[in-house]
Amino acid sequence: MNSSAPIRRTAEIEEITNLYFIHPLAGRLVPLFARMHVTPNAVSLTGLFFGLCAAFAYYRYQNPLWAVAGFVMMIAWHVMDGADGQLARFTHSQSQLGKVLDGISDDSTFAAVYTALALALGRQYGQQMYALVVAAAACHLVQAATYEAQRQEYDLWGWRRGTPQPARAAVGTAPTDSKLLGSLERLFYVSLSFPAARVMARIRAAMTAALEREPGREALIRERYRETFAPLLRQWAVLAANYRTLGIFACALLKAPQYYFWFTLIGFNAAMVWLIHRQGERCKSLLDMLEAPDGAAA
Repeated sequence: MNSSAPIRRTAEIEEITNLYFIHPLAGRLVPLFARMHVTPNAVSLTGLFFGLCAAFAYYRYQNPLWAVAGFVMMIAWHVMDGADGQLARFTHSQSQLGKVLDGISDDSTFAAVYTALALALGRQYGQQMYALVVAAAACHLVQAATYEAQRQEYDLWGWRRGTPQPARAAVGTAPTDSKLLGSLERLFYVSLSFPAARVMARIRAAMTAALEREPGREALIRERYRETFAPLLRQWAVLAANYRTLGIFACALLKAPQYYFWFTLIGFNAAMVWLIHRQGERCKSLLDMLEAPDGAAA
């Protein structure tokens, strides 16, 4: 069942806590799951269970022990979230359903935690807390999808992992077999990433033109792409779920989780806008490089 292909995500753009803690821990579980014939979807559902347990604990965040329990349960969810994809690649059992289920598990975990905190805050400060949490959750969905879209674009154009799709179709994924699953996949991984859509479309067009113009230089063109965007992708990781988990825990320990939701509205949105601006600058740099007289060799 093993594979010579890497089962972990692209290392040079991976978020640091994933790279050195979450994914190595998940990787230790993958051979065990494979021997036990546990499916990747079952791992995703186990992760969702841990996420629901985290929500149960965070509802009682004013007790520090419950806040710690919520954090531990969310770490367990992160490990399962890393293990399901690794297991799918290890056992060659990737599927569109699995990708959609992974997205549902991720969003449902945060939805459950946010709901629990909203109920706790509403009981303490009033119903205005519900509006704050709903607004933060909507921003979270857009921020997370935009970050994930950058990762998929990088894998597609930097390493040729995935299948090119039309501008409004899923990026870096195989053609859909089910209209329902396809719609869900586009929702989780494309439609919500609209803030960066214009920049991504420009990069796709430039890379497509360069690869068609100089097919013999494909490896060099993709290398230039990686050199241009890898450093920025590491900065995009500030929008990763790991930092949200740490933020929720820190604010719960301070007995002020509303601070986390305000930061999601202001801080993470500001970071996303700045990152999209930097993405545009890197895009221009890549375009100038690809359109230079000596092309990718510049």
